[in-house]
Amino acid sequence: MRTIILGTRGFPNVQGGVEKHCECLSINLVRLGCEVIVLTRKPYVDKEISEYKGVKLIPIPAFRQKALEAFLHTLIGVFVALRYKPDILHTHAIGPALFIPLAKLLGMKVVLTSHGSNYKHLKWGKFAKLVLKLGEFLGIRFSEKVITVSTCIAEEIKNRYNRDPITIPNGVIVRECSKSTNEISKYGLLKGKYILAVGRFVPDKGFDVLIHAFNRLRLHGWKLLIAGQADHQDQYTLELKQIAEQNENIILPGYMSSEKLHELYSHAGLYVLPSCYEGLPISLLEAMSYGLSCIASDIPGNRSVGLSEDRFFEAGNTADLAAKTAKYANETLSPRERRKQIHIIAEKYDWQKIAATTLAVYQKVLLRCR
Repeated sequence: MRTIILGTRGFPNVQGGVEKHCECLSINLVRLGCEVIVLTRKPYVDKEISEYKGVKLIPIPAFRQKALEAFLHTLIGVFVALRYKPDILHTHAIGPALFIPLAKLLGMKVVLTSHGSNYKHLKWGKFAKLVLKLGEFLGIRFSEKVITVSTCIAEEIKNRYNRDPITIPNGVIVRECSKSTNEISKYGLLKGKYILAVGRFVPDKGFDVLIHAFNRLRLHGWKLLIAGQADHQDQYTLELKQIAEQNENIILPGYMSSEKLHELYSHAGLYVLPSCYEGLPISLLEAMSYGLSCIASDIPGNRSVGLSEDRFFEAGNTADLAAKTAKYANETLSPRERRKQIHIIAEKYDWQKIAATTLAVYQKVLLRCR
């Protein structure tokens, strides 16, 4: 079966939840015998890498401009996909879903994965939100099957469009903790004495709230490291860096590769996800897979991962986040609690199972369309 994946910036070493999802899904679909082609965006990827772990990567043009990037890349991508005659065109996210009717008109069978209602993101203006809503409507209306990464997204789609999606969650690769301390030593961090957060520098991630909360605290010997960067430099990013520079215990190292993050996850004392919107956060699943003590904002996407109720704080509430941080920085998980958390994540969010379930969706589409 030939599958083409469209809607991701690409991989390897490209930040983003959709990017990580598409990377792990593609690799595991190849292991199940699929031929997988991923249409990537030239500005983000190493164009010298044409194949990665059995996945064929085709970089196509994309203007690195927030409002037009996904729109133009997907439009070109549909016609590139047509040349390769896929059995399934698997489109990710509701922005690229805008062109699903065009793909159907050209004779392709399309599966859509919704990673969330992107028009809820704070970074978009009124017109962009209108386009994203249209993309969601057209994608759900015209795709053969709709997949969502969480039950809360599935419920929204059912209520809004009267269509029953299939929920197939994001996954995680469970790894043994790293013994290396090169990376944490580089930033002057001590084992178990730093707060970690990972994600893009966009308002939705709430990193400004996290920094303000950390500045309220007097955690002796603790530091805060936020790993990530902005895809497009803007006023929010500049302000984030400015407030971070005022505290020597706040570190913004920029984008970090999977191996560097592996070490950071392994030795952190607390993981914090302060987002105001998430579909199903891969970074939180990854942190939990290391047995890390975690706290997160009380939004539906975060609540679906299985943290206990007392580990959630009100999204956007600096005082509440500061109080939770102070509490859990001094309450580590016991070895038994760590093992239990890791086991739950490994069972529920296994990429091999996720890929097999996705392949079953493809097969049903092909059988129905014969």
